[in-house]
Amino acid sequence: MLVIGTLAGTASLARLEPFTGRLDLVDPSPDVAAATGARCRLENDLEDVGAYDAVIALGTLDTVATLPETLARLRFLLKPDSPLLGVVPGGQTLPRLRAAMHAADQASGRASPHIHPRIEPSALAALLAGAGLAMPVVDIDRIALSYRGFPDLLRDLRALGATNLLFERDPRPLSRSAYDAAAENFMVTADARGRVVETFELLHFVGWTPSS
Repeated sequence: MLVIGTLAGTASLARLEPFTGRLDLVDPSPDVAAATGARCRLENDLEDVGAYDAVIALGTLDTVATLPETLARLRFLLKPDSPLLGVVPGGQTLPRLRAAMHAADQASGRASPHIHPRIEPSALAALLAGAGLAMPVVDIDRIALSYRGFPDLLRDLRALGATNLLFERDPRPLSRSAYDAAAENFMVTADARGRVVETFELLHFVGWTPSS
């Protein structure tokens, strides 16, 4: 079994060991790999064709350069009649943050990509099928969290390792006026308690390699 994405920690992932004779852990982040004892490899470095009876991708596919190509590569790592399964952030993730960063761009007078492109459930199912995987299934899980303010959301995203990794991003930090505009916009939908609900959409998916 191959697990790609080890931010959950080795203690949690070790629970998979009784279900497989081989458990390989890979993470594309050098820092996460070093902290969890995983190998640090990128998606185009995975060349163990037909070596695994299952591949699990945990929250890393939203950062790859070309998702269709990556899914095809993962499919060829699998033995016949084996599953590729995992979870990836969906298209309805972080709508309040998106609006806040749009306000920051308007205040600064310059646009920059801030949030990774997300995929819709129907598109993910089609991509799984296009990669040669049979019986693709995508399930949607939406988690609503309330925040007292913009800094609290940013703190959680940093703790998750989910800040901006895009090559095209502007490396300069937000100006004070842009940050204030983002923080003000974030609070537009605050409820009577002064809290803002932010949504995290998780797409759980599975697809099977054809039988030989």
